[in-house]
Amino acid sequence: MVAGFVALYLQVTFIPWHSRPFGLFHNQIDLEVYRAGARHVLHRQPVYDGPVLGLFMYTYSPFSTLAFIPLVHMSHHTAVLVWSSLTVIALVASVLLCFKSFGYRLNSRTWVLAIAVAAVCSMMEPVRTTVWYGQVNVVIMALILWDLLRPGGSRLQGVMVGLTAGIKLTPALFAVYLLAIRRTRAAIIAVVAGVLTVAIGALAMPRASKKFWTETLWDSRRVGPVRAPSNQSITGALASILRTDSPPTGLWLLLAGVALVLGLTAAVVAYRRGAAVLALAIVGMTSTSVSPFSWGHHWVWFVPLAAHLVHLMISAVDNGRWVRLAAAVVAFCALYVSVFLWKSHYPHPLQVGTAHFREFYAMGLFMIPTPPQWHWFSAQPYLWVFGVTCVVTLLWWGPWRSPARLAQAARAVGARR
Repeated sequence: MVAGFVALYLQVTFIPWHSRPFGLFHNQIDLEVYRAGARHVLHRQPVYDGPVLGLFMYTYSPFSTLAFIPLVHMSHHTAVLVWSSLTVIALVASVLLCFKSFGYRLNSRTWVLAIAVAAVCSMMEPVRTTVWYGQVNVVIMALILWDLLRPGGSRLQGVMVGLTAGIKLTPALFAVYLLAIRRTRAAIIAVVAGVLTVAIGALAMPRASKKFWTETLWDSRRVGPVRAPSNQSITGALASILRTDSPPTGLWLLLAGVALVLGLTAAVVAYRRGAAVLALAIVGMTSTSVSPFSWGHHWVWFVPLAAHLVHLMISAVDNGRWVRLAAAVVAFCALYVSVFLWKSHYPHPLQVGTAHFREFYAMGLFMIPTPPQWHWFSAQPYLWVFGVTCVVTLLWWGPWRSPARLAQAARAVGARR
């Protein structure tokens, strides 16, 4: 609880609340792009032929513009209030869903714990930046966690995977995960729901849909420069290492394939050992690592990973497993240090791209100056978190695990079904 209060205090003071545009609610540029895209649809203007707001392109699917239409009918301040509130609610709900999956009763103590964990997670760069930009990532995460942490066979399980993939394509990997853990019915529902979003977009916006699926989708340059430090994907790592804006496609496909196999294998192993939350966190991180472009704020899947580690700490204390407690604390601290909202403040006027700032805050470990000997880690810390999480998961639940523990894990999976 103390950590939650400290996190909230830091949220207000670490980057000053009143600073423009770096205060928590003083940017919201992505929210405005969502609204602009939906406004273009309402006014029958092209969405993908050029910028929809200033120099900003609309990069999401045609279906997403329809989903964002309600925001058009609000003033800017009302939209910020509604969208930010929804994001905060989704963050707390995500943590609550994780603890419910662990078997905790949703009583007052669990609510307090969940709010405290959510407050701590709010100081992770992906979460804070999601709120700051007015991004949709936390809401998508909450919908997927609600969908897939239900017992197998739940009515219409998989539908949120399909609908969120219809808005932002990366959740489609969860349909592959459902097939891998043999929840075939849920995978089929996810695919049907996803196809339905494509059909709705095509019926409502035939020309825009054709352009998106045949051209826009494949042009990652519309998202941002591949070599940007905040591109925390395998493509971004290759661009940084090779110092090029056009990394070799073959090499990216090879490494993305390795990451895909590693991530899905680790996720399936975690699921079969009763760690469904960890499995979903790994799938989410896999989707962001193999995506052609992943801004830092796409990595909100560190939230369920953090909840899993908090659960391990509580379980270790309850069972008197002090070595495990120490290991879980070290793992949580390593995660938090890697993804914390590290800042570098430039108090003087600064030109960044085409924008001019009176002062500038660089946010995230990948954006701040670090000693050259640490650049191998600081340039792509999120990929390191993903890789280490997968490897540790596979090592921890390897074939040498005791039969008693395997049986206990199998019973936990059976109870969820």
